[in-house]
Amino acid sequence: MVGTRATKGERTRQRIVELAAPVFNRQGFVGASLRDLIGATGLEKGGIYNHFGSKEQLALEAYDYAMTRVTESLARSQDGATDAIDRLTRMIRAFARNARRPSVEGGCPIMNTAIEADDTHPDLRDRARESMTLWHRLVGRIVKDGKAAGTLAPDLDPYALASTITGSLEGALMLSQLYADAAHMDRVVDHLVAHIESLRVKEGQR
Repeated sequence: MVGTRATKGERTRQRIVELAAPVFNRQGFVGASLRDLIGATGLEKGGIYNHFGSKEQLALEAYDYAMTRVTESLARSQDGATDAIDRLTRMIRAFARNARRPSVEGGCPIMNTAIEADDTHPDLRDRARESMTLWHRLVGRIVKDGKAAGTLAPDLDPYALASTITGSLEGALMLSQLYADAAHMDRVVDHLVAHIESLRVKEGQR
């Protein structure tokens, strides 16, 4: 049987991605210079480009790594959830916790990448869009499960709620970073949690 243990080259490549991810997340694709990447990884230019064909390829893989860390954090928040309301509430609070203690230094990769990439780096922009779409779909699935279980009203629009949750949280993150004040995130979280709870179908309405 062929072993699945990573080769030295694969381990080095993964290490470069892990060390480069905070650099790109903090400074963006344009702001992250080759000198910054050399400083973070401890490798010279040739050592980096021996594993990656271009800076953009490294940036894309660094983004994927950063998003995997964020996604894992949101997924863990679902452990032990009792119903759709609880699942959504846990997700919202997990995002807020991650804003305070980011899985990858620099904050939310989706927001950082979407703002910088725009029309300048379409591949990075598309990655951010795909990530947000997956987040919307996750919220949508939770809402659909809640509707099927009778916890949420059958006419609740899952994707409208997804837009409300993600837009509010990303906006709160931007304000918190801009003013260096987590109170903006706390206010939005409290509002969203109260709103989610208000959507619960009462026993007599089922």
